[in-house]
Amino acid sequence: MNWIEEIKRLSEAEFENIVQIRRHIHMHPELSFFEEKTAKFISEKLKELGILHKTGVAGHGIHGVLCGKKESKACIFLRADMDALPIQEENEVEYKSKNLGVMHACGHDVHSASLLGALTILKKLENHWGGKISFVFQPAEEKLPGGASIMIKEGVLNHPTPSSAFAQHVYTPLEAGVVGFREGMYMASTDEIYVDFIGKGGHAAVPQFNIDPIKAGSEFLLEVYKRFETNKPQDLPSILAFGKINASGATNVIPDKYCMEGTMRTLNENWRKELKELIKVTAQEIADKHGAKVIVRIEDGYPVLNNNIELTQRAKAAAKQYLGEDKVVDLDLRMTAEDFAYFSQQLPVCFYRLGTGNKALGITANVHNAHFNIDEEALKTGMGLMAWLAIKELESLA
Repeated sequence: MNWIEEIKRLSEAEFENIVQIRRHIHMHPELSFFEEKTAKFISEKLKELGILHKTGVAGHGIHGVLCGKKESKACIFLRADMDALPIQEENEVEYKSKNLGVMHACGHDVHSASLLGALTILKKLENHWGGKISFVFQPAEEKLPGGASIMIKEGVLNHPTPSSAFAQHVYTPLEAGVVGFREGMYMASTDEIYVDFIGKGGHAAVPQFNIDPIKAGSEFLLEVYKRFETNKPQDLPSILAFGKINASGATNVIPDKYCMEGTMRTLNENWRKELKELIKVTAQEIADKHGAKVIVRIEDGYPVLNNNIELTQRAKAAAKQYLGEDKVVDLDLRMTAEDFAYFSQQLPVCFYRLGTGNKALGITANVHNAHFNIDEEALKTGMGLMAWLAIKELESLA
């Protein structure tokens, strides 16, 4: 059997069905940790396919195993995420979100539909391949602590134990039909920073009776940015940014508290630890100088995502076989984060990008945008390539 021809044939045959699945999920988005109806819908589709699975994993997650009929002890892992974002959709399409203020603006509807398509293809071909495909439809990629970390704690990598894992993510800058790979370090760690300077509020005209938290907090911002620039590694990018500041005073009222929220992104775990300490030390020094109090809370986010070099090289070569040399590109480092990174700490992974844009059709909006949409032709690549990568990796492990 010609695997590529057969997988492409089945991708074409299943295309309209997968489009409708994607549109249903898109129309009924649910926020992180609230994916109950989405999970129920996906579970029903898996039941129709006769694929065994368990629901209620890490909240509303799904974990299942699909077994080929040929003898093999090989096992791999496939992942899709299911949650949406708190964004009001502004696209005027027939499958526009029906849930006010919630939208699949990061393409998780595409990821879930593509995995369902891949599983459909693999199920239809089960007599021709061997091994096990462990798979998850994961909740809460968009919200800390991340559904991946919870799924791992609940044992999705233990029964059975896969040798490698794959996941894909939509990417508008690439045209539909194109995919991108990067070996090694790929995406940044992310941590949330909360700093509260607490002073003594009062009338602005009598500063001798006040401890001004705004002065302290403002000096902290300038100083911590300065120290960040001085100490950051020069070989890898890193980011420190504060995007929210709140001090509920008035023109002549000094408030009691000055609160700021920010993010830090790194590609080096040692520097990540050092930066957290730098922030805490700087804040305390400035607070002491002004006679204020300070509370620093840094909420640990996702770790650095590292794509296994050998696995990604195999996947990239397989993608070129399936799509053609001109449809596979190299990706740059990204300072965005992804909770699939937790899986990369447990086993070799390959996290690749699925082109979903179409400039000719005006499909160019990036993710996390109210106008985000995809060229649905990308679903053929989404399901077909994932099925092909699964087959190729199982063969390499046999």
